[in-house]
Amino acid sequence: MEEQYLLSLDRAHIWHPYASIRHDTPLFAVESAENVYIHLKNGQILIDGMSSWWSAIHGYNHPRLNHAAQQQLQKMSHIMFGGLTHEPAARLTQQLVNILPSPLSRIFFADSGSVAVEVAMKMAVQYQHAKGNTTRHKFATIRAGYHGDTWHAMSVCDPYTGMHSLFTQSLPIQYFLPQPKTRFHEEWQDDDILPLKTLLASHANDIAAVILEPIVQGAGGMYFYAPEYLRQAKALCEQYDILLIFDEIATGFGRTGRLFAYEHAHVIPDIMCLGKALTGGYLTLSATITTQHIAHTISEGEAKCFMHGPTFMANPLACAIATESIQLLLESPWQHNVRRIEQQFSQLLSDMSQKSYIKEVRILGAIAVLELHHPVNMKTLQARFVNHGVWIRPFGKLVYLMPPFIMSEQQLEQLVHGMKKALTDEYGE
Repeated sequence: MEEQYLLSLDRAHIWHPYASIRHDTPLFAVESAENVYIHLKNGQILIDGMSSWWSAIHGYNHPRLNHAAQQQLQKMSHIMFGGLTHEPAARLTQQLVNILPSPLSRIFFADSGSVAVEVAMKMAVQYQHAKGNTTRHKFATIRAGYHGDTWHAMSVCDPYTGMHSLFTQSLPIQYFLPQPKTRFHEEWQDDDILPLKTLLASHANDIAAVILEPIVQGAGGMYFYAPEYLRQAKALCEQYDILLIFDEIATGFGRTGRLFAYEHAHVIPDIMCLGKALTGGYLTLSATITTQHIAHTISEGEAKCFMHGPTFMANPLACAIATESIQLLLESPWQHNVRRIEQQFSQLLSDMSQKSYIKEVRILGAIAVLELHHPVNMKTLQARFVNHGVWIRPFGKLVYLMPPFIMSEQQLEQLVHGMKKALTDEYGE
């Protein structure tokens, strides 16, 4: 399809994420993608700094993932999961059980990260009800978090500084705690856990679970906090028989330098949500994983089953690709690559904190965040990034990079330099 016709058709009928139908921000037509490059229809080639919203950790058009998809397509692309099972789901289950701590052994496959969070929240409520704790239906979390765009997932996103403030009056009212002040590399401050301790002491009978993004808060602010908070939160949850949910949708599969972010704190949650990089960015698929005890307690409750069932649950095509993606990750030198990316970020971005428009620079694993003093102008900055050959999608006051793990030193240098040139064009220094 010719580029201009594609763009005109899109602008006439398609609504993009977090975008106005009035089309007041730039739009770019993609022809193909391979390795760490995005090829636009106009002939431009961009280095991808986003991993397609953090999912394409192996880059694009990977031959092993392509082969897994092709092999599965010859058998079946989908079959309902009610009353049936299949090898791709079983293989993926085995793969996940092998890399997760032993208590997390019951896997519920869902459609997307946001739905995985909905599933986790429903599990927590059903668990508490099955135990006779029928007043426990609320959730506690920390401010500046992000857990997805579906209804109850929105309710545990920050209601004022997050993306969903418009819906605050419509959503269930949850308990919000201050964001931990202690940063990832800082010495722990005991005061950080006092708000959670106080909340649970007075409202434990209302709360089904505490839900957190471990270590890294994603789209709510790209903030990195101390692992000790997770250890303290786990102890408090156990004290009050409240479940602990870890949303590892953004942090899972190596992004922070550990296979899963909970490993930084050596804390095992009661329920974990996975998504994004699960299929290497090929297809939408998520998983909500819990313990045998929680699964059995739910199954012995009034409903006698877990009340959820997506049409495309455990989609065979997605499961086959996910299994190969995890195997590809485990066979690769991903730890070395993530450390290398982290070190190179530190070197290449060392001068950025001196810029007048930059409030703070934050780096952890294969994540680099530039927090500005004021929100970016998407109309101008997005186009500047493309003009300098890089694909970066900022939001709010944040310009951040989450490149594929396979990105070479030279490619990462080109990505950072392109970003710097665009920022210089935008802010004049």
